[in-house]
Amino acid sequence: MALSLNDIHHGDCVQLLQSLEPGSIDLAFADPPFNIGYDYDVYDDRQEAAAYLEWCEKWISGVYQALKPTGTFWLAIGDEYAAELKVASQKLGFTCRSWVIWYYTFGVNCKNKFSRSHAHLFHFVKDAKSFTFNADDIRVPSARMLVYGDGRANPRGRLPDDTWILRPQDLPEGFGASEDTWYFPRVAGTFKERAGFHGCQMPEQLLGRIVRACSNAGESVLDPFSGSATTLAVAKKLGRRFIGFDLSPEYIARGRDRLAGINAGDELDGAPEPLVSAPSTENGRRLDDPERTKRKRTARKSATEQLFGE
Repeated sequence: MALSLNDIHHGDCVQLLQSLEPGSIDLAFADPPFNIGYDYDVYDDRQEAAAYLEWCEKWISGVYQALKPTGTFWLAIGDEYAAELKVASQKLGFTCRSWVIWYYTFGVNCKNKFSRSHAHLFHFVKDAKSFTFNADDIRVPSARMLVYGDGRANPRGRLPDDTWILRPQDLPEGFGASEDTWYFPRVAGTFKERAGFHGCQMPEQLLGRIVRACSNAGESVLDPFSGSATTLAVAKKLGRRFIGFDLSPEYIARGRDRLAGINAGDELDGAPEPLVSAPSTENGRRLDDPERTKRKRTARKSATEQLFGE
């Protein structure tokens, strides 16, 4: 059975991957269930560890088969199984180019350990010497541009660490696109780009960096766990062909509605460079700032005098 592109298909990704023509996909991005008990509508996210890892090896093998010899595979995963899935992917033939850390705000608050605010993004390729990486499509403003206003800064910017930091905007020279720690806010419930029907939604700008860097216009992008359809939406906006799989008929229906409402060339949701728009702590508001309170009182008094006179 041939699977059509530019659509989301219903079914088990292990089986659907076998239905794809081998060597037909340019880029695959997978954000699978993390096996941590998340409440999906039709999938049980509480598998025995051995069964979960065996299942992961099956679908990763399917991704490897579906990719072109020059294809790229990105895997998003949590702490619990990051090491195991990296090793499994390499055993199946992938070469790991980068182990990227996605650092986000609005993380999960924990009581007896450091609050979780990151996920792992593995960048794999089938051929270690032949793959797509469009460096100029993902350049970002350098520290010389953002911090120092240095005229010697490269106008094209520079390419995009395991570091503890309170707020990334307080270290503007950090979190560059050339580093392996990326800062993008998680898509919280109040965000404009929130699809609303799926709890695990990646930011469009994060997917945009991956799609731009590792594929070209007109090429094919696969997401075996379509979910909120963000990967496919970004692929469509950036002029790529796309194909997604999901077990949930509801997610598929809503994902198709989301895709129907966008066009190639549409802007990606979210801030392209969060560090540029985010205020630093130094310039932020303070709840106990007496000077700020004084300024507000003065402004209110001035407004009252203009309305009613002294």
